[in-house]
Amino acid sequence: MIGAFSNILKIPELKKRLIITFLLLAVYRIGVHVPTPGINADALAAFFEQARGTLFGLFDMFTGGALERFSVFALGIMPYISASIIMELLSVVIPYIDRLKKEGESGRKKIVQYTRYGTVLLSLIQSFGIAMGLRQMESGGAAVVTETSWTFIPMTMVTLTAGTAFIMWLGEQITERGIGNGISLIIFAGIVARLPGAFANTVRLLRTGELQIFLILVIFAFMVVVVGFIIFMETGQRRLPVQYAKRIVGRKIYGGQSTHLPLKINTSGVIPPIFASSILMFPLTIGQFMPKAWMEAYPWLNKAINSLGAGTILYNVLYVAFIIFFCYFYTAIVFNPDDVAENMKKFGGYIPGIRPGKRTAEYIDRILSRITLGGALYISAVCVLPTILIRRFNVPFYFGGTALLIVVGVALDTVQQIESHLLTRQYEGLMRKGRLRGRRR
Repeated sequence: MIGAFSNILKIPELKKRLIITFLLLAVYRIGVHVPTPGINADALAAFFEQARGTLFGLFDMFTGGALERFSVFALGIMPYISASIIMELLSVVIPYIDRLKKEGESGRKKIVQYTRYGTVLLSLIQSFGIAMGLRQMESGGAAVVTETSWTFIPMTMVTLTAGTAFIMWLGEQITERGIGNGISLIIFAGIVARLPGAFANTVRLLRTGELQIFLILVIFAFMVVVVGFIIFMETGQRRLPVQYAKRIVGRKIYGGQSTHLPLKINTSGVIPPIFASSILMFPLTIGQFMPKAWMEAYPWLNKAINSLGAGTILYNVLYVAFIIFFCYFYTAIVFNPDDVAENMKKFGGYIPGIRPGKRTAEYIDRILSRITLGGALYISAVCVLPTILIRRFNVPFYFGGTALLIVVGVALDTVQQIESHLLTRQYEGLMRKGRLRGRRR
């Protein structure tokens, strides 16, 4: 393994890409600490301390603490992700966007352009809502906004939108000039940046005797098992055998080879738990802004909101149900068996024992439905079980769920790209016993 890492430094292009990636990520982390004007940082920090289980806590995790500090990167990269998901959904109902997806590089550039416009529009809408909410917010008797003039709203909108646009540009530069997917690496950096603080807090609790070393070792071993399980499932595939018939074009013979169609166990990635968390945390977030008089007048309303708090039985049941639903929903959007079957038929390919065309599409859809259920249950287990154990043993740091899926998934993608650079230049890869199966095929 040490020799494999030393080989990275022997490839100038790969070495340059890694340096660019680290420098751009460092720029992002510096920007997280640049505050937006007109904000009372202490009052805002006190508010976020009370909002850990709401949508604010979820968004703050993806921004790497930028929302809690209300820095210029407070919106993070979430508007870009939302715009990308909206474009995927629109491609199903708008034929023009669907045609762009099939036009190759020119169509892809057009979709990227529309996604950028959508990112700016969503950023303006979200920053306006945040600015309006902050002006009316108090924490501990102190106002969160120190700038009382009307200029605070347009200033905040411009600042946060510009911050999101700059992050989007950083992500694109990392993808083009660095190594790995830039947008994913930015989210990865934001989540991993919290690890040193969690480690320092754990050491402090060990010194004060509030936490036993045996419990830490058990939790660490459990984390290793969970990470290994995620790697196994994320690289897991169902490979359908595909045979291509021989074709004679002029004096050349094409086809005749055997290959396979890889179907991922988890086709939808981390989108289902993100959607599920957002929906379930929405009532709790609304409850944060409800007047106390309403809560006192309607006790059932307060009870209903609290029953949906993170970690409750109702929350976990609904969480699993939403994850399963969104796994099937998003898989149906990003993977079309009819298109796959049509392309196979066009190039003379067929699955042995299955007639080309409609029968092949039905067969692929049936197999995909079965393995998607396994993938949905796997995501549910990773998101729910660690949280239950954390609450059971009062662990002072968080692991599992969406954050762990993102960290492991991005790490696998990045390692696979480094592996590809090494193998194409005839160096030994990072994995001695064989190539790491890519998550994207």
